[in-house]
Amino acid sequence: MMAVPNIITMLLRIPGLLFAISVHESAHGLVAYLQGDDLPKRQGRITLNPLVHIDLFGAIAMILFQFGWAKPVVTDPTKYKNPKVGMGLTALAGPVANILSAIVFAIVLKYIDKYSLIINRYLQIMIQEAFLINVYLAIFNLLPIPPLDGSKILFIFAPNRYVEFYYRFEMIGQIVLIACIFFAPYLLSYILQPIAYFVINFINIIITLFP
Repeated sequence: MMAVPNIITMLLRIPGLLFAISVHESAHGLVAYLQGDDLPKRQGRITLNPLVHIDLFGAIAMILFQFGWAKPVVTDPTKYKNPKVGMGLTALAGPVANILSAIVFAIVLKYIDKYSLIINRYLQIMIQEAFLINVYLAIFNLLPIPPLDGSKILFIFAPNRYVEFYYRFEMIGQIVLIACIFFAPYLLSYILQPIAYFVINFINIIITLFP
């Protein structure tokens, strides 16, 4: 049985959550823009302002279970030189941004411990939660379930018929996504946590490169 976080922990997760979803969605928009699609910029989605990115139910799931989603960035794949590859790269940008953010938070925690820096206990917990949220948000979004990023990243390698299949069953994927909330303990225990274990160890190896 998964332990439900106490109210203090849930409150301390909020800043990390707001940052994680903002950097995730703005990364989607930025990569789309760099490929010639100015729709995310015109909609004001290339920003770290969390108010334009928040999805209420996704945010609640993130605070409670350390996984969730934000309001998706709308793109125009017809503007890409290669629409299929472009959509895959745009989707990949979000999880990559979260992993890079997690590395930064891990480095901060490393230096706090290394130099025995005296900081507020709650601030340290907040940084730790921000680290974990970025890791779990990246992993969850990499699941190959429409409309999560993982399903679109497959566009880069998949044949054209996969794209047709994706759009045909995208609505079913959204139902599966909602079901994930009700099966959160099992999703965390059997899928996300084992993957997170390897990701966190990989990040720990990376931060050893920093003096």
